[in-house]
Amino acid sequence: MVYLRKANERGHASHGWLNSWHTFSFADYQDPDFMGFSALRVINEDTVQPGEGFPTHPHKDMEILSYVLQGAIEHQDSMGNKERVPAGEFQIMSAGTGVRHSEYNPSATDALHFYQIWIIPAEKGIAPRYEQKSFNDKHGRQLVLSPDARDGSLKVYQDMELWRWALDAKEQADFAIKPNRRIWVQVVKGRVEVNGVAATTSDGVAIWDESSLAIKASEESEVLVFDLPGV
Repeated sequence: MVYLRKANERGHASHGWLNSWHTFSFADYQDPDFMGFSALRVINEDTVQPGEGFPTHPHKDMEILSYVLQGAIEHQDSMGNKERVPAGEFQIMSAGTGVRHSEYNPSATDALHFYQIWIIPAEKGIAPRYEQKSFNDKHGRQLVLSPDARDGSLKVYQDMELWRWALDAKEQADFAIKPNRRIWVQVVKGRVEVNGVAATTSDGVAIWDESSLAIKASEESEVLVFDLPGV
């Protein structure tokens, strides 16, 4: 089964300083048909105006991943981390037993554009932690998240992997799906076909009960591929 989650059908919130699109139910956007997908709970695509941001707020028992597309995030948390996350970098924070953090756009002139993704951890009560790393190769596949942090990937406390695929025009990439797994493809930019289904920038594609994944790019494209446990 292949299901297309069109970008313009997502939940939307505009607060002046923040323009946010919600793939799954979040805050005031609640849809019982879109409460998450496997271990994915939140995929928000946010644009934050210069000098604005999210003041200090708490999280608990959640893996929180940010991927910066444009601009930078200025992050500060109760673990003592104060970091800047520029475009091309991924940041993961395990909220675990509890953490407080803030996220701001430090630029006075440029907007911040990023994805924030929440992943339900396999266990509760882990010690909070923080990591960030650049994954900005212009071509090929990069393993961004894995349970064992192999091949230079960031660790995630869940039986899942996240891959970043950067594809040239007319390139096709294939992936064998193991039994009892679910796949989510988030199109960061470009135009692709995912198992024959056309998708474009900011669309998402849910895949289950399939044995393989084939992504064909009609132009230079970037996708995030989540390999997730079956439900």
